[in-house]
Amino acid sequence: MGATEVDSGDAGEAAGVKNIDLNLEVVVIPVSDVDGAKEFYGGLGWRLDADIASGEDFRLVQFTPPGSGCSIQFGKNLTSATPGSAEGLYLVSSDIDAARDDLTGSGVEVSEVFHEGTRGSRFKPGAHGRVNGHADSDSSYGSFVSFSDPDGNSWLVQEVTTRLPGRVDSAATSFASADDLARALRRASSAHGAHEERTGHEDPDWPDWYAEYMVAERTGKDLPT
Repeated sequence: MGATEVDSGDAGEAAGVKNIDLNLEVVVIPVSDVDGAKEFYGGLGWRLDADIASGEDFRLVQFTPPGSGCSIQFGKNLTSATPGSAEGLYLVSSDIDAARDDLTGSGVEVSEVFHEGTRGSRFKPGAHGRVNGHADSDSSYGSFVSFSDPDGNSWLVQEVTTRLPGRVDSAATSFASADDLARALRRASSAHGAHEERTGHEDPDWPDWYAEYMVAERTGKDLPT
């Protein structure tokens, strides 16, 4: 669900109202050069889903980031917004350093990993409130990198390892990719090692412990110790 770190609440649960699923699946971004934008996002390794034109007056291009349930669209006569005016578009990764390496490997100019010294500075490139380095204790939701496309549409990559309660359906424990799953297993392995040190003996039921840890981490529940 959402990438921000505010606490969950019941504000959206109006009495007597049954919510239906509403999946955010597409965000339209404004660009000036459709072919240039297509080359840029294709160069990131994002999946090209569509490139549809109707005469000279309409074109729609859709890309989906790896592991994402939401896509972007851009083209001709899709939006009246000024090219480059989209700001603070979020991407989420469980490993901010690996995400940065992927971006720089694609030839993209990316910021250093930073955290907020001042609330809101994540949205302001060059702001003094951005502090170089990872968030204290590598806390989930706290570390970022930023980059922009050729028009200046700005993107944030946020590191999320442990979800806050309510951010993920308790039944939804799938992972976006094999790489994402592998990182989750490494975190579970490290936590389990600390668990065995505390108990003073090997845990023959470690698969159960791993499973409990990974589901709890994914859904925002209390992690086992």
